[in-house]
Amino acid sequence: MTDQTNDAPQASHGWASPEFQNRLSRRRRSEAILKGVGLGAILFAFLMLGILLWTLISGGTQAFRQTHITLDVPISAELVDAEDPSRGNYRNVMNEAMQVTFPDAEEGDLRALSGIVSNAAQFEVRDRIVADPSLIGQTITIKVPVSDPYDQLNKGNVDTESDETMRRLNDAAIGWFQQLQDEGRISKPINWALITNADSRFPELAGLKGAIIGSFYALLVCFLISFPLGIGAAIYLEEFAPKNRLSDVIEVNINNLAAVPSVVFGLLALAVFLGWFGMPRSAPLVGGMTLALMTMPTIIIATRAALKAVPPSIREAALGVGASKQQVVFGHVLPLAMPGILTGTIIGLAQALGETAPLLLIGMNAFVTAAPSTPLDAATALPTQIFIWADSPERGFVSRTSAAILVLLGFLVMMNALAIFLRNRFERRW
Repeated sequence: MTDQTNDAPQASHGWASPEFQNRLSRRRRSEAILKGVGLGAILFAFLMLGILLWTLISGGTQAFRQTHITLDVPISAELVDAEDPSRGNYRNVMNEAMQVTFPDAEEGDLRALSGIVSNAAQFEVRDRIVADPSLIGQTITIKVPVSDPYDQLNKGNVDTESDETMRRLNDAAIGWFQQLQDEGRISKPINWALITNADSRFPELAGLKGAIIGSFYALLVCFLISFPLGIGAAIYLEEFAPKNRLSDVIEVNINNLAAVPSVVFGLLALAVFLGWFGMPRSAPLVGGMTLALMTMPTIIIATRAALKAVPPSIREAALGVGASKQQVVFGHVLPLAMPGILTGTIIGLAQALGETAPLLLIGMNAFVTAAPSTPLDAATALPTQIFIWADSPERGFVSRTSAAILVLLGFLVMMNALAIFLRNRFERRW
């Protein structure tokens, strides 16, 4: 009788009790909701990333091809002097070429016909004649880019069915271009000029060469300054500095500097490097020094974390065989921590490559039509070049902006992949 009385409460409060089953069901339901929310967040992030990449790829792939026209250009001795071919009237030479291509065109249409080819066509003809003056009096065949409106027409970005007052090309211009297509003079090869040309006011001629070289010089200066100084500061703070109030204040300030907005470093560079020191504006040297200030806290934090990850037994064993503190750090600890240091450095440089605000403040958004030959020459960088093109009204710069973003993302992916490779290749598990 007593056992039955004692077993009743246990049965009502045990594993099979309704109360326990309800609590178990609520817990499982909460876990399922949490997993669903997490999975939904991941799917949403991938969806947004996919939309971003699709937008960039669909818009940027057009810039990797450029419409070209093949023309027969008569080089008249009346327009080009054989004694000084560089001063010839090559604009009229191109006008004559269009007149030969469209012999039935009226005289009033020649000005509009000359707008089919890019402004660079006359300079390409000039360069060929200067290189070989014997071509004067002959007819040469050249293949040059068309101007941006006709490039957009060939890429399907012009609504030919709309009212001609609402578009840049009228029906006559579209008819001329269709005639050139029927004659097989229009082609659309790979646009190598996007990489080999510097910036230009004409979309069909604009390229990223100056921005790529400017970014390279800026990152080189950033690396040469931030890498040794950052590693040296981290080694001193982690291995040699006394643990007192001053070192704690320095550590807190380094962590704070890593979170400071990049525009603040741009303002600092504008006031100090340009204002006080009078360094050249728009130079990659100044840009690299600015990015070094921004990257150095990240390298210090990453280096200290890598040094802490080395087991204390390495230090104790080295000290036990008579090595000095300096020999322990530079002969044993630092080589073992170098994979983590390199990983943090590359990630910091990748972040610096994508920074725009500090470079804008020091003037690296200037219109520069030549690639820099030294870090002291005026230049742009990839982020600032994207900013310049995104602000341009011409339709051709829209696709070039997306293409420049794809190029920048490609460099960032390569740098992060290199960091992952170094980490997996040299990382040691203790």
